[in-house]
Amino acid sequence: MKALELVLLSFVAGWGVAVLTVPVGVSGAVFLLPIQLTVLDVPSPAVTPTNLLFNIVAIPGALARYRTRAPLQSPLTLMLLIGTLPGVVIGAFIRVFLIPGPQVFRLLVAGVLLPLGIWLCFPRNRVTAVPAPPTGSPRRSTTIALAAGVGVIGGIYGIGGGSLLSPILVGRGMPIATVAPATLVSTFVTSAVGAITYLMLAIATPGHQIGPMWTIGLAAGAGGLIGGYLGARLQPHLPDKALRAGLGVLAIATALLYLLQALR
Repeated sequence: MKALELVLLSFVAGWGVAVLTVPVGVSGAVFLLPIQLTVLDVPSPAVTPTNLLFNIVAIPGALARYRTRAPLQSPLTLMLLIGTLPGVVIGAFIRVFLIPGPQVFRLLVAGVLLPLGIWLCFPRNRVTAVPAPPTGSPRRSTTIALAAGVGVIGGIYGIGGGSLLSPILVGRGMPIATVAPATLVSTFVTSAVGAITYLMLAIATPGHQIGPMWTIGLAAGAGGLIGGYLGARLQPHLPDKALRAGLGVLAIATALLYLLQALR
């Protein structure tokens, strides 16, 4: 694939996934992974830091838009960061030293996304809003523990965590207007810490393709920057029910694609 074609394809892919996923608080990195692996031929484990690079470049566009409507700092944002930051560092070490191949990656992410997608597409009785849990309550500790687990997965596969946290929190009944900014801030900060971790591991283990594919990551991130701003602008005009169903369909489609690829 020629360099210009690679850049254009990466840009369009980043733009497309951001437009579709940012309205529900997801950067789109988890949906960019199949394109990187099957179309752009990004090797493993370099696909993980490349995805984190996409998050770092793409997410500020969405955050700039959300900031005009509500503050980005919230109790939910703090809880997510407390859990995801140590998780992403642990996940990076697991990815490099224990599971560098792509097959386990596809199966694990499919195993998480498929039930979440079904849960979102076929909801049961839920409350429409969940207030921020008070400090020290079991709900707060549960949320932090959940964020830590998702942070590990994000560190392994470069999805930042928002792709998994957003469906879980929305599925629990939290309003998307609260979840989206919190998960995007968490994904941005976590991705930055994760990318730094991978760069340090690349320096410490020369001869392995651990660092990001800079051209693909930056081009896709530039597309995501524009697409994320547009997606955040569309979010207030779209009903929560439709956004949940859309995210659920994307999650199911991605899970099925990963399963098919893993079974080949």
